[in-house]
Amino acid sequence: MKADYLNPIYQATTNVLKSMLNLNVEKGQLAVREAFVSTKKANINIGVTGELEGTILFSFSEEMALAMVEEMAGMEMKELDKFVTSAIGELANIISGNAMANFSENNYDCDIVPPQIIIGASKTISTATDQVLYVPLHTSMGDFDLNISIREN
Repeated sequence: MKADYLNPIYQATTNVLKSMLNLNVEKGQLAVREAFVSTKKANINIGVTGELEGTILFSFSEEMALAMVEEMAGMEMKELDKFVTSAIGELANIISGNAMANFSENNYDCDIVPPQIIIGASKTISTATDQVLYVPLHTSMGDFDLNISIREN
């Protein structure tokens, strides 16, 4: 997997979280892994199709997911219910759509599929590539993980 695939996704993540939630995002130490294994409870899996194919997985702690949705909805959230999971799925969908626009600027014609929401830590998710780029991200609302498994089709 090319490291060049990170920048369009990272830029979209930072831009969307800044504009929607007024969050600044800091990138932690990158790592390459052989599989997606979620360490957080709220996981959103976005498939990528077209000239690039693969998966983008956003993994949020329960606390961060609830805090983000509270900020977006303007009301208190107590559990990862259908409303919360739908909202974080839509947030990941917006980020991923923006990432595809960034890829388009780099002459890649690709699209995303609707998000899959996976609740629970320690879930293993199969990928299109043998390696997954793991990117820990930090915000004032909490930490979350970005996992990228993309290849040229």
